[in-house]
Amino acid sequence: MQKIKIIVLAVILLFGFCLVRDFLIKSLVGTIATSVTGAPTNVGGLSLSIIRQSVKISNLKMYNPKGFPKDVLVDIPRMGATCNIGAFITGKIHLRQLNLEIKEIGLVKNKEGKLNVDSLKISAEKSGGKEKKPAKELSMRIDIVTLGMGRVVSKDYSVEGQPVVKVYDINLKKSYKNITSAHQLTALIISEPLKAAGVRGLKMYGVSMLTGVAALPVAAALTFGGKDYAQASFKVTPDRAYDAGLEVLKQMGTVRNEDKAGGTINAEVNGAKVTFKLKKINDTTTEITVSARKYMFPEPEIAGGVLYQVLDKLQ
Repeated sequence: MQKIKIIVLAVILLFGFCLVRDFLIKSLVGTIATSVTGAPTNVGGLSLSIIRQSVKISNLKMYNPKGFPKDVLVDIPRMGATCNIGAFITGKIHLRQLNLEIKEIGLVKNKEGKLNVDSLKISAEKSGGKEKKPAKELSMRIDIVTLGMGRVVSKDYSVEGQPVVKVYDINLKKSYKNITSAHQLTALIISEPLKAAGVRGLKMYGVSMLTGVAALPVAAALTFGGKDYAQASFKVTPDRAYDAGLEVLKQMGTVRNEDKAGGTINAEVNGAKVTFKLKKINDTTTEITVSARKYMFPEPEIAGGVLYQVLDKLQ
């Protein structure tokens, strides 16, 4: 009986240790990210396996810095790594492989014309063309980083009226090697999706050059094509989808033609001709397709921006 009590106590203590250990590491990840960027960062979940020498992180979200809407700047639903546990004992971080799946990067220009990514603390490393010496960092080495990039959502609040919203579907995956600091990893996560989306003239690019990120790619596979439309299915009735689309198009631009019976709306948004179409999948699911063209050229980012706003209305 005494032995059973000891075993039960040992199991409880081990379980409690694991919970405390994972909580402390989760807090450390959030603290490091916040310290490097100056932007609030939260980690949803974390699990560490000593036997497998692996770490899994879920729902890491970095929010906009002060002076911008309290929206998500970086959304990483999944992150996994294989690590060298022995390095932690000496106070170092050594990851053999780090895989990140970035769902979304939020690029915001506020009413003063300032960009959220250029207002991050890390961007201050490049001032007047000179690199400022960063504070002493935790020793870190990552052998290989694989970065999966979903989309960039751009919101411009500097214009009059409703903000201009554009969505860039990237669907890009790249691998990098020899990451040696938290600054370098952060610059990689933020700058690479923005480069892939074709966004130019950011201070963050200067930071990535200084940290050596620009020279690191090992392999790349781009799957984004030149289509002029964005498409998604929603668990809503056609009537609700149509009403949401009409409201969004009236806010973002000018509606030229409405046909609720046919499930079609024609409008002009940011100088592009936009067509909003519905297709009933079943009684509870509706497919929405938004296409956009400007001077006969496809504008998928405008189409994606409309669909993004419709999704926001339907949630």
